[in-house]
Amino acid sequence: MRVRPYDPEKDLDALKRMWQEVGWIERGNDDQAEGLEVFAAEYPGLVAEIEGAAECYVATGQGSIRYLEADVPLSAVTAVTTSYVARRQGLAQRLTAASVARDAAAGSMVSALGVFDQGFYNKLGYGTGVYEHLYSLDPSHLRVPKTARPPRRLSKDDWEAMHRARLGRLRGHGSCVIDAAVATRAEMLWATNGFGLGYHDGSGGALSHYVWFSTKGGENGPLNAWWMAYETTDQFLELMAAIASLGDQIHLVKMREPAGIQVQDLLDQPFRRNRISEKSDYESRTRSAAYMQMRICDLAGCLQATHLDGRPVRFNLELSDPIDGLLDPGTDWRGVAGSYVVELGPESSAVPGAEVGLPTLHAGVGAFTRLWLGVRPATGLAVTDQLSGPAELLATLDRTLRLPPPRTDWDF
Repeated sequence: MRVRPYDPEKDLDALKRMWQEVGWIERGNDDQAEGLEVFAAEYPGLVAEIEGAAECYVATGQGSIRYLEADVPLSAVTAVTTSYVARRQGLAQRLTAASVARDAAAGSMVSALGVFDQGFYNKLGYGTGVYEHLYSLDPSHLRVPKTARPPRRLSKDDWEAMHRARLGRLRGHGSCVIDAAVATRAEMLWATNGFGLGYHDGSGGALSHYVWFSTKGGENGPLNAWWMAYETTDQFLELMAAIASLGDQIHLVKMREPAGIQVQDLLDQPFRRNRISEKSDYESRTRSAAYMQMRICDLAGCLQATHLDGRPVRFNLELSDPIDGLLDPGTDWRGVAGSYVVELGPESSAVPGAEVGLPTLHAGVGAFTRLWLGVRPATGLAVTDQLSGPAELLATLDRTLRLPPPRTDWDF
């Protein structure tokens, strides 16, 4: 077994085989195959080779995560794929750890990824993000206080304009961007029967707000809204009004609830509709799942970007990080485990060492990442995650880290 950088000339066929095996792309779907090709060519990837063929692949993309008003450098783990012949060999963990270390050494302060299930990436120091609310709704039951103008059609050829609009969208705490336009282009190609509806209200007629759909259904849907991009809340309402206008024909639209918005406020008799449609092909319902995970890769850098209201709190932090045991000897970056003096407040910091007289917080890096982002309060994390400390310190951290839910608003 050999680990090396992805080689598009040598590895593309093997990568297509892997993705077809795991069901990420369909055999015979030219758009999805093209999406994989442009994706792998643009992202820095590592492969594990067995008997001369790539059998495990990990890729990352560079971007940022918003912490209140600050943008923190982000490494987004955009793919972790292991073929059927290479399972249970520890390859995915090893390649992911190597990718995190490479990007952290290059300046990424946070790493994030989407998970197939909870537990696997915790072994690399990742902590679970917030619950996302996933709506399946009948667009004819939307009651939007705005009328939509006729939107323009968008196709896969509009990927550059759509990516620019995503980068310039209205963002909140925890929101992510991936810099490379391939992040948008590949996702568009992977969307079955993908199409978009949008408006060009930007400077010089630039695309300002839109929604990108896929569909596997017939004339009545369902439609899957992969993502929205908008610069203002008025533009969001116009997009929702455009979705509502499809209600004469489309019986179901699936979408993720945007940050700061409660979609139920826009629905007419949501519980009645849920009961009437239960177990049908067009069942209206709401699900919640926490499928994104994050970990800090540069503790001092993350806290330097942290500016909180209120009185500062100082404490000793004993931080553990499991990733060290998964890295090859000689890897420069080896995680963030250690002893620190931490201050959280208008100006925050983490300095190696310990200070006599301060309370001590013990935490795994995943749990501390969740605390820092505001996924859950310290008192809650002390019950379910690797975080412990004096009750008074935990209560103080609850008051200090009162943050909006950190929604990534970008799946990867």
